[in-house]
Amino acid sequence: MTDRLALLGIAAAAFVLAVLELFFLPLRLDGTLLPRVDDWPFPVTVVAAVVTTPLLVRLASHHARRTSGAASPLLVWMATLLLFGLFGPGGDVVLLNDWRTLVLFAGGVLPSAVVVGAFVGRRADGGSDH
Repeated sequence: MTDRLALLGIAAAAFVLAVLELFFLPLRLDGTLLPRVDDWPFPVTVVAAVVTTPLLVRLASHHARRTSGAASPLLVWMATLLLFGLFGPGGDVVLLNDWRTLVLFAGGVLPSAVVVGAFVGRRADGGSDH
């Protein structure tokens, strides 16, 4: 029961992080919120996705018995980005139509997929220690 609660909490954290990373993805160095530096894009949320999403998958793999449980934070994160990005508040499309969206998805998915692969590899070896 505690493993399920832990997985639920980890999935909730993945949801919250995905929403925050999506909504702060358009940050620019334009002098409004951040210092002005030629209006350069400042997708700091990509760094957050690269660090936190694989971390959540790794935490989930400690509580999961199946691959779907270990991958659940990644699946929640991707679904949240897609749903909120395409059908955001008030029906607005929040996903940017540029490189930052691609880098956000790649930064969250690729390292997390490696962690899921490591979980599958440990299970295939017959090892139950995570």
